[in-house]
Amino acid sequence: MAHPKQPPGAEPVNLDDVQRLVDALERDLAKVRAGTAGVESLREEVEALRGALRAAPPEEAHVRERLHGVRSTLEDVGETLYEDAVKLGDYLARIGRMLGL
Repeated sequence: MAHPKQPPGAEPVNLDDVQRLVDALERDLAKVRAGTAGVESLREEVEALRGALRAAPPEEAHVRERLHGVRSTLEDVGETLYEDAVKLGDYLARIGRMLGL
């Protein structure tokens, strides 16, 4: 008998993948000009995500919430970031896969 497909976002988040994403985002954000519109908001979202990963043990719901925050902020400041350093499409696709979107 076939198992019913889980709804989007019901799959567990791979915390190792999230950690690699945070590391890559921080590396790219270090290349972005200071004062660029929206970059500080994204840096804050990435730091909040890192904080969620540092919890012992990390709470998946909190990590998922922070991933949504990073995704939303990336979408808001996408053009500016893409022009500066961040590979927007790659990050949005990776976060979408992590969230089951």
